[in-house]
Amino acid sequence: MTDRAPGLRERKKQRTRQTLSETAVRLFMEKGYDSVSVAEVAAAAEVSKPTLFRYFAAKEDLVLHQFADHEDEAARVVAGREDGESPLGALRRHFLEGLRRRDPVTGLCDHPAVLAYQRLLYGTPQLVARLYGYQERSERALAEALGGPVVRARIAAGQIVATQRILAEENVRRIVAGESADALEAVAVRTAKDGFRQLAEGVGRWYG
Repeated sequence: MTDRAPGLRERKKQRTRQTLSETAVRLFMEKGYDSVSVAEVAAAAEVSKPTLFRYFAAKEDLVLHQFADHEDEAARVVAGREDGESPLGALRRHFLEGLRRRDPVTGLCDHPAVLAYQRLLYGTPQLVARLYGYQERSERALAEALGGPVVRARIAAGQIVATQRILAEENVRRIVAGESADALEAVAVRTAKDGFRQLAEGVGRWYG
């Protein structure tokens, strides 16, 4: 059975949520995160402040809304993997495909709008701190998808999510420093393969 498409009410909520997030990000980029209040965002989006808070519990969430669809992405990849494919193999394949697509989540994207967003995100301590909450939820969802003993699944999920985060951060760092995505792709692919190999073999090979 396929999932039913969202109804009109839910689509309106999604559009409002997206509008609020886009308005906030634009203002934060123009004036600086700390210089823009939630009330200013609400006014620019033509909604009341209480209405804004019905959609977003905190100011930081206005920016991190773009990560919302990715919270359970790793879990979905594992759950939907091909027959005979291991969970780690599916996640490796998915990450490498993301690099080829220049998916911003992998960090290998030098589109000006993406770069501006990443500078806002990683240059704002409050946002970086809030991002870890999203990653914790991603870990929990992935651990559930992996299955098996709870602690073992949680440790594996934590290692996988951390590896993907570090790979993405390294790509962002190099692109912000001036490298193009095209020039960096071969290195990013090789580094990603090394990272997933380390996951597969364990840290004992290097630090045991």
